[in-house]
Amino acid sequence: MSRSTPSRTVEIISAERYVQAESPRWDGRDGGLGWIDMATSSFHRGRFNGGMVVPGPAVTVGRRIGAPVPLAEAGAGWAVAVDRGVVHVGDDGVVSPIAVDLASGDDYMNDGGGDPLGRFWVGSQSMPRAPHCSLWSIDPDGAATERLDGVTVSNGLAFDRTGETLYYIDTLPHRSIEAFDVAPDGRLGNRRTVCRVEGGNPDGLAIDLEGMLWVAVWDAAEVRRYSPQGVLLETIELPSKRPTAVALVDRLLVITTASIGLPHPTDADGALLGVEVEVGGAPAFPWRGAPPRAFAGAE
Repeated sequence: MSRSTPSRTVEIISAERYVQAESPRWDGRDGGLGWIDMATSSFHRGRFNGGMVVPGPAVTVGRRIGAPVPLAEAGAGWAVAVDRGVVHVGDDGVVSPIAVDLASGDDYMNDGGGDPLGRFWVGSQSMPRAPHCSLWSIDPDGAATERLDGVTVSNGLAFDRTGETLYYIDTLPHRSIEAFDVAPDGRLGNRRTVCRVEGGNPDGLAIDLEGMLWVAVWDAAEVRRYSPQGVLLETIELPSKRPTAVALVDRLLVITTASIGLPHPTDADGALLGVEVEVGGAPAFPWRGAPPRAFAGAE
C-alpha cells in the first residue's frame, strides 16, 4: 500500500469541533464551504480566512441530515438531503420542501452530490442494515427518479467532468468504490467495481482535475487517492481516526471528521482538516433548480 508523502502536512483548519461533520462542498458562487454535522442535524457554511474555515450561523434542519449541494445562482441557498427527502435551505435559514418521501420507515437520506447537468443525486441508508434503499436524482424541476435500488448505506458519490461516469460507494456490504456509465437522461449502466477499500469503511468521495478519486476511510485514519482503474496512488495518514468525507478547494484537500463513538477523542477528532496537494479540484456541481419560494412567489 502506498504511504504518506513525507512533505504532506495535515493541519486543523477549524476552531470548532463537530460530532459527525460530513459532506464538505466548495461553493463556486462565493468560494466558501458548506458541510453538515449529521449528529446534530445542522447545516453549516463558512469562509476561508488565514488558512482557517470561519463558520457562519448554523441551521438545524429536520431530524436527520444528509448531503448539501449549492444552487446555481448567488443568494439562492442550498438543497439539502434531510430525513426522507430533500429540502431547500435559504441564505436566511428558511427551510422549504423540494422532494418528500423518497425514503421510508426508519431509513433516511445520506450522502450525495450534483452532476454537470444540474441534477442533485442523493442516496438513502437503511435502518436496520439491509439492502433495500435507493439512489435518487432530483431534476431542476424537483422531479425525483430512482436510479439504483438494493442499496444499504449510500455514501461517496462523484461525477467526472463530462458527467458520463459516476463513481459511487455503497459502504456495506462490499466496502468498494464502483463506477457506472451515465446516459444523458440519467440512466445508469455498465456497473463495475473500481476497487475494494481495505482496512476501514469507505465514506465520502471527491474527484480531482486529473480524474483521480479521493476517499475518506472511516476508522482507518486515512484519506486515499485511487486511479479510476483502482490503483492506489497515495495514502495520507491523519491525526483523526474517523474521517468522513473530502472536498478539493482548489489544491486544498478539506477533510471532515467525526468524534462520535470515540471514548477519548483528540483535538483532531471532529475538526475540519486541510492538506495541500498537487492536483486540485473544481467547485461542487450545483443543483440548477429554483428555490421553492421563487415558484410560490410567481403564483
